[in-house]
Amino acid sequence: MKSTVEHLSPTRVRINVEVPFDELKPDFDRAYKKIAQQVRIPGFRPGKAPARILEARIGRAPVLDEVVNAAIPAKYQEAVVASDDVTPIGRPEIEVTEIADHERLTFTAEVDVRPEFELPELEGLTVEVDETEIGEDEVTEQLDQLRARFGTLAGVERAAQKGDYVQIDLSAAVDGTAIEEATTTGFSYEVGQGGLIDGIDEALEGMSADEEKTFTSTLVAGEYADREAEVTVKVTTVKERHLPDADDEFAQLASEFDTLDELTESLRERIGQSKRMEQAGQARDRLLEKLVEGTEVPLPESVVQAEVDSRAHDAVHAFDHDEDKFAEFLATQDKTREQFDAETREEAEKNVRYRLVLDALADREEISVGDQELTERILFQAQQYGMAPEQFVQQIQQAGQLGVIYQDVRRSKALIQAVRAATVTLPGGEVVDLSDLLGDDDADETVEEVPGEVVAESAEDVDGDAADDADTAEDKADAKA
Repeated sequence: MKSTVEHLSPTRVRINVEVPFDELKPDFDRAYKKIAQQVRIPGFRPGKAPARILEARIGRAPVLDEVVNAAIPAKYQEAVVASDDVTPIGRPEIEVTEIADHERLTFTAEVDVRPEFELPELEGLTVEVDETEIGEDEVTEQLDQLRARFGTLAGVERAAQKGDYVQIDLSAAVDGTAIEEATTTGFSYEVGQGGLIDGIDEALEGMSADEEKTFTSTLVAGEYADREAEVTVKVTTVKERHLPDADDEFAQLASEFDTLDELTESLRERIGQSKRMEQAGQARDRLLEKLVEGTEVPLPESVVQAEVDSRAHDAVHAFDHDEDKFAEFLATQDKTREQFDAETREEAEKNVRYRLVLDALADREEISVGDQELTERILFQAQQYGMAPEQFVQQIQQAGQLGVIYQDVRRSKALIQAVRAATVTLPGGEVVDLSDLLGDDDADETVEEVPGEVVAESAEDVDGDAADDADTAEDKADAKA
């Protein structure tokens, strides 16, 4: 097989492939075997008819079609792997240019590729993060939250106020028609917590036990979503929370400490550690922004467009793909569809640029991902989705997403290594040491996520019969790069 690469732009190539028919013998053997199973020829058992009999019965054209459709993905793969400077990151557009029977098969594949660009040196980069001052009000808030976990509820003979717990009966109606799914009794609710029905908190404040009130609210789900409804709420009980005293006895009850001072100091240390983790996250995010700002990155259009399409699909999907409802929603946000499309493209371009920079950084720093690291990320994501690890692994394998997770881990490690190499300072110029949070160079990353929505999309499916083998080609190309 012969192949050549034409660079059409910094982000796109055309691969020209010529395959002698001698190399297609295994494909012909498979084609004859497959077709023989499908064609019934008198005197021969299924799958046993010789090639010359098959061709005499159905002609040469169906055989050639079967061979070409099967051979192109594999030969595309070989061409990608054989090239030294091609890393596909999009779907190839394949065109068969010649089928010279008994001589050669030629085809072209145009595909977006990872562009080449220069990254700045990490050692010269400096990023600034916020101070980690801990206010006493923050410690008090943490202590009060801990006390609330050990609090008790007691009924009161007064009107409900914010922070009280009420037991309520709810019903709703639209144009006089009762909404069954909006009806409940004996529901316990904390006044002021939100997230139930718009207007419920305002209605409940000031209500006493056995009082009933009706107010208007817009339903957000179900058959009557976005419709105005008359909501009736009846309070059956009002209870207030009693918190235990903040003293040494409480410290012994709620923690491993003997005194309130020890418990308070532990809470202060936890807040400080949390703020330092926030610093590490800031350093990571701001360093990536600085890397991107200092790098001219050509963007592969098909990859950008794929992300634009995915974002737009997800947005409209929330409205059952009803464009009119989506337009109404945008209007409530004082936004037009044109503005939404422009913002969507801007975000897509930013995320593609982030991924390309992190891929180039991972290549330059020779970042690898071990089996243990990959397993830990899979377990972490399975837990996020509330799935059993075995079920999650099965689903990502079926969806061909294992390479996506691999790339995600690799990019995260590259960014962590960049933070280790750069200088992190406070606003006054004092250098911040985050090494205990970032780990050693050979250790797994401590700061788990790549910022924003930078997810791996470096190997995409190929449409039609070429899908599976072309995926393999792109995976090998990624591994080679």
